[in-house]
Amino acid sequence: MKTFSTSLFLMLLCLSVLNPSIAQAQQGAAGQDISGALSQMDTLMNEEKRDYTPEEEYYLGRAVGANILSFYKPYTRNRELTAYLNRICSAITVNSPQPELYNGYHVMILDSQEINAFATPGGHIFLSRGLVEAVNSEDALAAVIAHEAAHILLKHGITMIKDMALTQDLSRTGDAAARTAAREAGMDAELLSFGNSVNAMVNTMVKNGYSRQQEYAADDAALILMAAAGYDPAALVEMLRLLEVAQKAHPGGFNTTHPSPGERIRNAAAKAQSYRVQNTRSYRQNRFKNK
Repeated sequence: MKTFSTSLFLMLLCLSVLNPSIAQAQQGAAGQDISGALSQMDTLMNEEKRDYTPEEEYYLGRAVGANILSFYKPYTRNRELTAYLNRICSAITVNSPQPELYNGYHVMILDSQEINAFATPGGHIFLSRGLVEAVNSEDALAAVIAHEAAHILLKHGITMIKDMALTQDLSRTGDAAARTAAREAGMDAELLSFGNSVNAMVNTMVKNGYSRQQEYAADDAALILMAAAGYDPAALVEMLRLLEVAQKAHPGGFNTTHPSPGERIRNAAAKAQSYRVQNTRSYRQNRFKNK
């Protein structure tokens, strides 16, 4: 695994390419101090009792992610698009209270026209192809990724595990996954057979999603992360409005796993006004891609 300094340097290098005006953006914040907001977010993260090491969180999330891939196939025909989404993710997370995870943050596209997204413990983010294709700007893509990264940072997956009273079973799953990795055996095949504990969490996540309170908290945190990275926080509202229209033609997905876009729009629009970030969209328009 890379040392923290090397990994951070690489992410900062990526960030300088993605957001050349980040310094000005942070200095231009008004009404809401970005560093103060990040500090509050860090406090919220630390208030959640840690029952798992970063390594255990990674393997738990990998186990859940492997099971999600039994519902959806990965989209592998456009590696450039996947790399682009991961660069956006790096720009978002390098400014977060937790820029470094056990094995980093990873974004994967699911080959589905359903509009949906998932985040599992340890840094795993899944976006459906339908969702990626529905947005029309890099800032809107950043809003989607920031929202899912917020679920990871706020440990909503771990909370879900606790609420389902499966902590002991999933801890054993994480230990088994770690041992499997150490033996360099077939990780994905092993994870898919770990039993009812992981399957129960996957079924809950795919069918019901996180709680409404957690979704709103992730939206609030996404606004902070976007402003800190130099993205326009109002793009979260833009993304939600696009989803409100797109979902009428795509039943399921966000309709069942997230609060209605209308409710989220009202919440996000009111809070996005607290952030004043220098408009740097012109730097990103030419490189934007969603297909």
